[in-house]
Order: sequence, then structure tokens, then C-alpha cells
Amino acid sequence: MIKPLRKGSARLAGSLILALALSAPSLPSDAQATAVFTRIDVAGTQRIDPETVRVFAGLEAGVPVTPEEINLAVRRLFATGLFEQVEIVPEAGRLVINVVERPTINRIAFEGNRALDDDTLAQVVELRPRLAYSPAAAEADAQRILDAYRAAGRFAARVEPVIIRRADARVDLVFQVFEGRVTPVQRVAFVGNRVFSDSRLRRAIQTGQANLWTSIFGGLTYDADRLELDRELLRQFYLERGYIDFRVASATAELAPERDAFFVTFTVNEGERYDFGTPSVVSNIPGLNAAEFVPLLREIRPGSVYNAVQVERVIERMAFQAGQRGFAFVEIVPRVDRDDVNRRVDITFELQEGERVFIERIDIVGNTRTLDRVIRRQFRVVEGDAFNAREVRAAEDRIRGLGYFSRAQVSVREGAAPASAVVRVEVEEQPTGSLNLGGAFSSNEGFAAQISVTERNFLGRGQTVSAAFSGGAQFSNVEFGFTEPALLDRDLLAGFSIYRRQRNFDELAFETTNTGFEPRLGFPVSENGRLTLRYRLSEDEIRGVRATASPIIAAEEGSAITSAFGFTYAFDRRNSVVDPTAGFILTLNQDFAGAGGDTRFSKTRAAARAFTSFFDEDVIVSATIEGGALFWDGDSLVTDRFTTGGDSFRGFARNGIGPRDRGTINDIRIDEPLGGNYFAVGRLDASFPLGLPEEYGIFGALFADAGSVWGLDNTAGAEEVDDSFYLRSSVGVSVIFETAFAPLRFNYAWPLRKRAGDVDERFRFTIQTRF
Repeated sequence: MIKPLRKGSARLAGSLILALALSAPSLPSDAQATAVFTRIDVAGTQRIDPETVRVFAGLEAGVPVTPEEINLAVRRLFATGLFEQVEIVPEAGRLVINVVERPTINRIAFEGNRALDDDTLAQVVELRPRLAYSPAAAEADAQRILDAYRAAGRFAARVEPVIIRRADARVDLVFQVFEGRVTPVQRVAFVGNRVFSDSRLRRAIQTGQANLWTSIFGGLTYDADRLELDRELLRQFYLERGYIDFRVASATAELAPERDAFFVTFTVNEGERYDFGTPSVVSNIPGLNAAEFVPLLREIRPGSVYNAVQVERVIERMAFQAGQRGFAFVEIVPRVDRDDVNRRVDITFELQEGERVFIERIDIVGNTRTLDRVIRRQFRVVEGDAFNAREVRAAEDRIRGLGYFSRAQVSVREGAAPASAVVRVEVEEQPTGSLNLGGAFSSNEGFAAQISVTERNFLGRGQTVSAAFSGGAQFSNVEFGFTEPALLDRDLLAGFSIYRRQRNFDELAFETTNTGFEPRLGFPVSENGRLTLRYRLSEDEIRGVRATASPIIAAEEGSAITSAFGFTYAFDRRNSVVDPTAGFILTLNQDFAGAGGDTRFSKTRAAARAFTSFFDEDVIVSATIEGGALFWDGDSLVTDRFTTGGDSFRGFARNGIGPRDRGTINDIRIDEPLGGNYFAVGRLDASFPLGLPEEYGIFGALFADAGSVWGLDNTAGAEEVDDSFYLRSSVGVSVIFETAFAPLRFNYAWPLRKRAGDVDERFRFTIQTRF
């Protein structure tokens, strides 16, 4: 309700009918309700021209009118939204239209808003200063403000428009906002799921559920658009695990009566799990031999669990191979033959001639900031190419995956000719910049702070620019980075980073400073493999060497320029980058220094990590093997040697294992970690639910680590250094708290095998977040 404005009355003259009758006494009985007025006058206008009022009323002098026409004229004048009061009165042969104009809006203000600032709300409302005030328009703007708050997750918000009258028929319009708290998703439930637990399915969707920790640190907000995405994510989840009949019957969200929480429910029909049968290929196209496509079926192993992603990959490879043979309009149709008794599916990939449709053009609308080419390069086809519906769907997924748009939709319609198609891309921009303030705490390094500024769509070009600072009592980092994800509009990543890193760890009797510049170039070399080339130019300094430092470190004091070329190769076959439950990833890092600079060395580091799961993916097990070797022309420096401990080797402190100088200097016993030229570590982890209510967000884990750091080029001057290989090992347990604020992990480890001089660390916990 608008207040304190009093609505005007539409008082029609009570004597109108009598006046009409008196003004025409000689009219026949069937025309007694009409009258003719010699003129129509307008009274009460201030800003509006009287002739405009007559036009809006639709009345003309000298034309007979009826009471119904008078009533209709009043309604028309009110419908313009320009008048508070309207009165039409006959007077001595003339008709007088008395009006009271609505006031003009002097200014628009917002009170009580904190989550959304004035500039944001000003863009939401449609009323503007110097426009006529309308209660209906003010109520409509209040609803728009409410919609904006709901989009921000505040469904308990209330908005009340209030006017303050000023002189000269002006008013100030104030929207009083009562924001309320963010409305979290209190519960995400699933109905009909027999195979996978609710907790596992929650990990497959984007809508998160509040728990014990979100009530302290803030909850996860509800987004109606996200429900549709969750339906598709659930479908993909089940289709990748053999449930070919899966469907989401419904996805509903109920707002609590207090409007302080949402309850989301997905009703699903899982169906039965199917395995792959025998795949085959047939061709209905002359000149295209099906036998040439049989090798592409190796992705599908008979007897393995059906996976829709594998089927799509086979189709993509066949379409590409057919295109290479000059058959651009081939359509690959997977024909499924179900064996419901043995629950197997035989898939026949049928190559058939598709419609000869070309892409006439690709239209892009809604990208007010992002350049067209950033969106166009998500398509693997261009104008003039053969139309491919599967590729268009894949491009839509890639556009959404950019994260630049709140909405992205791709549609297709017929072009100027029946054999042409127009692809239309509609997007809505969303903010892509972020200011992140963070904190961290570990039992070994204490408190640390971080601040970073990141823009993921710099100048609408799809580039990422970031600047970050982090530091604590024992370290500080300053870094600036730039990334171009599609150099020359190809799948070619280019970027660089500039950094300065300082270390002053308590367990070391010296300080290090690294200042460097690292450009890089990355590109795919296979379906699952990616190669990144890089160059490093850095000044690495060892300084502040104290009297208790090892003679080996003292001999390394000073600065050195490193000029090194290197590469990273990654082969990723995980089923998910974010939450893997199967598959593996292999990485190889290699650096060669000596192209100028003061150092000459070769440094290799490799890792392999595999994932598997049990009990319908509630228990996830991962195994990691990691190792490295440093070969130096001369004596290696501690800034390049390998170290481990802390989070990388649980049960031992940071720099807690490996070669150490445990001799004496001036009768002072020293204990200096030196690092090693070689290292090897194996890790085994298993995470699982503890059986506690899920809203607590508490999980358990077991782990085991084993490995060593060894090897030095020169131990001259040191009294007691053992750089030989010695296998250490440890086991432990973890408790993990999944909070909205941060993942909090407590580790307790027991070293099983160690040697004299190693530094234990039984208990360690870390927490890191952005806020």
C-alpha cells in the first residue's frame, strides 16, 4: 500500500442525468439520456495542456453524449496515470472537466538497503525523477526490488514505497527496504533413489544444503534457475553409471511459512543398471565402409557398465573421421538393442546420410560486454559449414561453462532457404570480477592473510587478469598474472606471471627470496592430454644466513639468475575434475636451466594419482605416487632442492625429513634441513561418512604415507650429514568439517618408520577460505 497519499475519488456529477434531461426537453423518449454541449472546458491543469485532456477524454463539443460516455471518459483519464482526481460536470450548456494532476517525482531514494547498494536498485526500478508519480508504478517497482533481492537469495525481504510531499506538486519517492537474512536451502531431499544415497546425489548437483556450519558462517542460497541445471546434472550422473531409464519426475522447492528457508525435493526413477553388450557399425552410405570405423569402438568394452559419455565420444570420433573422408552430412545414429533379462545393451552405430543443411549465419544477442568472437570461438563450426545439431548443443554447454553469463541459450531456425539454418545465441551478462579476502591457519605456520583481485573476462575479451598478495609471520607472496585462454581464437592458452616470494621459516637459519617472470603456452596434444610450455627467468637469493646455519647453506649464500625452459604434460582420465570417484591423472614436469643465467640443471617431477569408490561412491579411495630428481652442473642450491613434510607427508613436520646437518659450530649444536636432490612419496587416502546426521557436515578419512628425500652434491664442511635413502612411513586419521566458510581438516598421524633427526608432527589442522 502506498502511503501517505490519499487516492482521489472519481466523483461523477450526481445531477448529470437530470441536466441532460433539462437541456433537451423536446427530445423523443428514446433519446432523453443524451445531450449536446456547446463547449468542453478543462480546469485544474498545471503542467498538462487542456487540449491533451480533451483528447484523452474522447469528448467533442457539439456531439451528443450519454452518461455512459461520460463515465467512459472518466475511466480513460484515470487510465493515463496522470491524474489523482477527475470530475466531469455539466454547467449551463457546457461540460467542465475538473482534474487534479498527479505530482511529479522530485527524487527517488532507498532506505534500509545494505546487501544491494543504491546504484544497483536504481537500475532495477523504472520510475525516474521528473516523471509523474503513479501508485501502481511505485508498487510495480517495489516488486522489481523484491525480485532483485530474491535473485540475491533474500526471500524474506520486504519493500514499502512511501512518498513525501513537497511544494509545487512534487513528491520524494522513498523505497523502505527490510532486507531480512539470506534464505538458505535448509534441506535437499531425494525420493525414489535406491542405489545412491542422498549425500552422494547432493554432491552431483549444484544446489547445496545448509548444515551445522552454514548456520554460523552463512548458508547456501536458493536459485530457481539452478534447479533445471540440477535436473540435467542428475540425468548425466545416472547415464554415466549405466541407468539408461533414469528420469527426474519432479523438482520442487517449498518456501517455509516463515520465509526463512527452502526445502528442495527431487523425485527420481532410477531404473535398472545396464552393461555394454557388443557394439557394431553399419553404413547406409555408398562409398563409406563401416569396417573403417570399427577401430573407434575400442572405447566401449563389452561387459563394462554403460556410460553415455563414452557413447558420445564414439559418435564424435566417427563424425570427425567421416568428415575427413569428405562426407560432411553424415548422421551417426546409435541404435540400442536392449536385453532386459541380462540387462545389457547392444549398440549399433548407424551411419546414414543426413539432411544437407548449411549454417547461414550465427547471431549473438545480449552480450553487452563480451566480444562476439569470445562466444563464436566456442563453436567448432562457422558460417557456411554443414549444420551439426550435436555440435551446436556442445557449443551451448561450452558457452555456459565460460561463467561469463547468467543465462545462455542457443536456438536454431530455418534460414533464407530451406537448406540453411540460422543459429541464434542469447546471453545475459553477469559480473566476472571478484575481490577476495582470505585467511588461513595451520598448526605449523600460524595465521596468514590473503587479498586478491581477479577479472575473468578482462575488457570482454575472455582473458583473466589477477593480482594477489598473501603473507604471514614466516612468508609473503606478491603475484600478478595474465591468461589468454584462446590465443588467435584457437585452443591455445597463453599467459604469464610475475612474482616475488619471501620465506623465513622458523626451522631454517636463513631466508630466501625469489623474484621471477614466467610466460607459458598450453595446448592439447590428444583427447585427454595437454602440454604446457614455459620459460622461467628468476633471481633466487639466499640471505640472512645466521651463525647456526650449516656450512653447506653458508656456502650457498648469495643470489643467482636462473634461465630455464620447461614443460608440463598432463594426461587426465578422471570422471570429474571437481569430485573424482574413478579414473586417473598423470603429470610430468621438466625444467632445463642453462640458457643464460648462473645455474645449469635439469629438474624432473612426476606424479600419478588414481581414484576408485565403494558402497555406491560413499567411500572414495585415492592412491598417489610422486617423485622427482634434480641433476645439477656443480653443487645444487637449497632453493631448487626437494623438501617434504607437513601436508605433503603427514606425520612429519614441514622440512622434517631428508638430509640434515646435525653437527656443531663453535660448540653450538645445529640441526639444519638441507633438502635433497631426489624424493619419492606414496600416499593412500580413503574418505567416508561417519554415520552422523548429514546436516553436521562431518566426514572421516584414513591415510597412509611412505617415502623419502635423499641425495646431495656436496657435503664438504659439514660434520654430520647423512644424505642416504631411508624409507619413512606413517598412518593417520582425519576428521573433515565441510563448512560454507571453509573445509576444516584435522589430521592425527603416527610415524611408523623414521630415523634420528626427523621431526615428528602428530597433529595438524588447516583451514583456508575466501570471504
